Amino acid sequence: VQLQASGGGLAQAGGSLRLSCAASGHFSDIVSKAWYRQTPGSQRNFVASIRSDGATLYQDSEEGRFVISSDSAKNTMYLQMSKLKPEDTGVYYCKGRLRTGKPPIADDYWGQGTQVTVSS
Repeated sequence: VQLQASGGGLAQAGGSLRLSCAASGHFSDIVSKAWYRQTPGSQRNFVASIRSDGATLYQDSEEGRFVISSDSAKNTMYLQMSKLKPEDTGVYYCKGRLRTGKPPIADDYWGQGTQVTVSS
């Protein structure tokens, strides 16, 4: 199983970026997916998550500015980031809880991270 994150880059404050995270490999289903942000010297912090039933959860500071979504046909998750702030800068990692094996067992898998830099 692999998770491939993409879409990071440089944006100005107030601008927008869209991140993508595609899951590939052998798995039976995706239980949930999430985005985390990490800055130098800090742990990875939760940003947003989406379950297979579509339920979403956001960190307070992102709610209203970020929208997490999922395309099950493409096994891809997105994070639409708007009204970006310099404090949104960091490496964004996607995490997926996927079921693999027989019988299927759920486990967490991480993508490689994509850098987001927001200039003031």
